[in-house]
Amino acid sequence: MSNDLRPNISIIIPIYNEEKNVRELHKEILDVCQKLNKEFEIIFINDGSTDNTLDELKKLNPVKIISFTKNFGQTAAFAAGFREAKGNILITMDGDLQNDPNDIPKLLEELDNGYDVVTGWRWPRRDKPLKRFVSIVARILRRILLGDKLRDAGCSLRAYQKDVIKGLDLYGEMHRFIAPILVSRGFRVKEIKTNHRARTSGKTKYNWLRSIKGFADMLNVWFWQKYQFRPIHFFGGSGLILFSIGFILMLYLFIARVFFSIMLAEKIWPLVSVFLMLFGIQLFITGLLADIVIRNYYSASKNKSYFIKEIIENKD
Repeated sequence: MSNDLRPNISIIIPIYNEEKNVRELHKEILDVCQKLNKEFEIIFINDGSTDNTLDELKKLNPVKIISFTKNFGQTAAFAAGFREAKGNILITMDGDLQNDPNDIPKLLEELDNGYDVVTGWRWPRRDKPLKRFVSIVARILRRILLGDKLRDAGCSLRAYQKDVIKGLDLYGEMHRFIAPILVSRGFRVKEIKTNHRARTSGKTKYNWLRSIKGFADMLNVWFWQKYQFRPIHFFGGSGLILFSIGFILMLYLFIARVFFSIMLAEKIWPLVSVFLMLFGIQLFITGLLADIVIRNYYSASKNKSYFIKEIIENKD
């Protein structure tokens, strides 16, 4: 890519300890992009690699390298790549050679059909049985909590119109939930089958700890999808329900004691009713405070509580 031309496409690849894969991956991406007849840039994010990955990246051309001071994780790497990318279309993929760069034209073709995001569905899957089982469980949970109908939310091979990721905050393991978040914002997302290759060198970065972090982030996404603009509906509603249960229980105990002379001195239910009422009041107050914080945030920041796809203005 010549320095005086703005790229149409930015290829973003997080890399962590993939010294044996980066040269071949760069060659494959370069071969595909040169056939597209579009200006492009290839961005590698060195996520604190401890082997010779950075040295191998420096030997490549053309390339843009973002090197982290330490390992911050794949989500942070994608966020840095999104921030530095100059293209109007962003392509993301893994750096382990399991994603096939030859699928890039298929992603771009679907974007041309009017979609905002096109995400890959690794088919057939070439991972170990345990990893596939965890993915199936995660897919069921995403469908229940997020209404996510994607078959493979963990596939990093994706194409984005750059405008759709504006205002997208990425942290933790949030890269797995970019597509569901964008769907909740009203953007059009398409999933297509892509080739998945077995890992031939290097070691997988997957472990059980990432699954736990991913589940925690899934709950976070669920909460923000439903209540990011009015947290009072969650906290306040829950508080009112608990307070009502406690109040009804207290009323029942009062009637039992006054009118039926039932002894409550050694019973735990009076304490339970008081606890439910107090906890319900605390939740309601928490909802009010959270609502005030959210309103102040949107008033003071440039972020809005809505997302505009386009503005059309017709003039005579």
